[in-house]
Amino acid sequence: MPDIDLEKSTVRELNAALHALSDDSNETLWRVRNPQGKHAIAAGLNVPATIEIEGPVGYYCAGMNKKGSVIVHGNTGTGVAENMMSGEVRVKGDASQSAGATGRGGLLVIEGNASARCGISMKGIDIVVLGNAGENLGDSIYEARLWVRGSVKSLGADCVEKDATAEDRALLKSVLKRAGINGEAKPEDFRLYGSARTLYHFHVDNAGSY
Repeated sequence: MPDIDLEKSTVRELNAALHALSDDSNETLWRVRNPQGKHAIAAGLNVPATIEIEGPVGYYCAGMNKKGSVIVHGNTGTGVAENMMSGEVRVKGDASQSAGATGRGGLLVIEGNASARCGISMKGIDIVVLGNAGENLGDSIYEARLWVRGSVKSLGADCVEKDATAEDRALLKSVLKRAGINGEAKPEDFRLYGSARTLYHFHVDNAGSY
């Protein structure tokens, strides 16, 4: 298992090594120590590898993730999992603003609280927040699902709470099981948020929301 210490190596060196991996590489589990809030750790991952980050990270961790699984054992800065295409990102702490922004696929699990504008401009990603969510949750959301177990300070443009169907709950149950948190949270504990679909086509009454 590759073991990278960011007190001795740079983030650029780490990311270059990850970008050089191929889908059939046998280096499928990486450990990253001493992240110390550095930015863009494990950004642009494009292989089915698991990256365990032992500590808090800065901005844009696991941004543009595709295929990979990134686990952060700590808090994350702005834009964790931004523009994620597929794979999974799990934050075992709190996430700062714009978590999962512009996500198009995959799964983001935040075990703590999410700050403002979580899920802004989501286009397909699933986000599960076990704690509370800040202001403007799901701002300008498109076809995506946001599950929040705690309170929500406010909703963003076009984001509304939805009635979860039995099918929705079944999907959430599978997501919680996949994330390894099925025993500590029940699907019934969460509220579902999604798009009201008022921004799909331009209308002058909604001009300020675009």
